[in-house]
Amino acid sequence: MIVAGEVSGDLHAANMVRALEGLRPGNRYTGMGCGAMREAGVELVVDAGRLAVVGLWEVIAQYRDIRRALETLKQHLQSDPPDLLVLVDYVEFNLRLAKAAKALGIRVLFYVSPQIWAWRPHRVKRIGRVIDAMAVLFPFEVDVYRRYGIPVRYVGNPLVDVVLPSATPQEIRASLGLDPDRPPVALLPGSRSGELRRHLPIMMEACRWLRQRHPQIRFVMPLAPGVDVAGDVVPYLDPSLDILQVSGRTYDVMSVSRALIIASGTATLEAALLRTPMAIIYRVAPITHAILSRLILIPHIGLANIVAGREVVREFVQDAATAQNIGEEVERLLADEDYHRSVVAALIEVRERLGEGGGSEKVARMALELIEHGHLLNTSDREG
Repeated sequence: MIVAGEVSGDLHAANMVRALEGLRPGNRYTGMGCGAMREAGVELVVDAGRLAVVGLWEVIAQYRDIRRALETLKQHLQSDPPDLLVLVDYVEFNLRLAKAAKALGIRVLFYVSPQIWAWRPHRVKRIGRVIDAMAVLFPFEVDVYRRYGIPVRYVGNPLVDVVLPSATPQEIRASLGLDPDRPPVALLPGSRSGELRRHLPIMMEACRWLRQRHPQIRFVMPLAPGVDVAGDVVPYLDPSLDILQVSGRTYDVMSVSRALIIASGTATLEAALLRTPMAIIYRVAPITHAILSRLILIPHIGLANIVAGREVVREFVQDAATAQNIGEEVERLLADEDYHRSVVAALIEVRERLGEGGGSEKVARMALELIEHGHLLNTSDREG
C-alpha cells in the first residue's frame, strides 16, 4: 500500500512502483495518490486530488476532507492489510497513518524525509516509533536518523533520473512557437489551489512591471498535471500579457527559459537540475507565516538553496514577494550576462550534490528487503 498526498510525491511513488515491478513483477498495489500512481498500476482507494495543502490555516479549512481520507485508509489497512506500507512525504497525515499501521503489525517504509533539520527536530523520536525504515534524498539527512537508531538509507533524489528535456533547445523552441528574439520567462506558481490563488496575482503584477521595461519578453506558463485551469488559473491571468500556456511539458519550458518566477517546492530542484536561473517566491496565510517563521531553523526555504547550503538563487517570501522585488531580480537575470552565468554555475554545483541517480530503484530494493526479510539488510549511507 502506497500513500502520497501531492503531485511530487505521486510522481516519486509511481517511479518506485515501476522500479519494483522491474525487480519483482506481479505485486498488487493500493493506496492514495494522483494520476501518476494510477497510470503506474496503483488502485487508488483515495484520490488525493485537492488534499494537497500547505499551512496551518489551509489545513484547518480542509480538515474534514483530510480526516475522511485518513479514516478511509485506516479502514483499508484493517480490511486488506498490505505486506508493506510505503508513505511518501505528506508528513503529518502519513505519520498518523504509520501509527495505525504499526498497531496492526504492518511494516512501514517512509520515503522522503520530513524536514526535521529545518523545523521541529524533536519529531524524529515520534517518527522512529512508527516506522521500520527511512529512505532519504539527501546525504546530510542520514546522520539525523542514525543518531536515534532509526534504520535509514540514502537513496538519492529520483528527480536526477527524470528531469530531462525531451529534445534539443532549438527543437523545443520551434515546437512551442517561441521567437528566438523574445527571451522566455516561465511562470510556475505551484500546483495546489491555495498556491495558485496566492501566487498568480503577484506574478501578474511582476510580469506587468517587466513588460513595461522589456516589451520583448515572452511569458510562458507550464501547467502542472491535475490543475483546474478554468477554476484556479484563468481567473487570475492578465489577458494583456498574452501568456503562453503549455500542458505537460514543464521540463521543456524550464530548459529553454532565460529565467523562472517559481513557487518554492520541488520545482526549484527541478529547475536546478535543468540549470535554469530563477526567482523563488512563496506566500502563505498571514497566521501560518507568523507561526512558522518562529519555528523554522534554517535561513532558506528553496530546495536549491538548502542543498547548496547558501543562497544561490534569490528568495522572496511573504511581504518580500512584491512585483518590484521579483521584477528587478528577473531583469538582472535577463540583462546581466555575468550574473546569469554565475547563477548557472552555482546550479551545476547543486546538481552534483544530488548524487548519481537510480533513486527509484534503490528505494524499491529497500521495500523488497522489508517485505522479504522484515528489516534492511544494511543501513550504510549508500546502498551496497
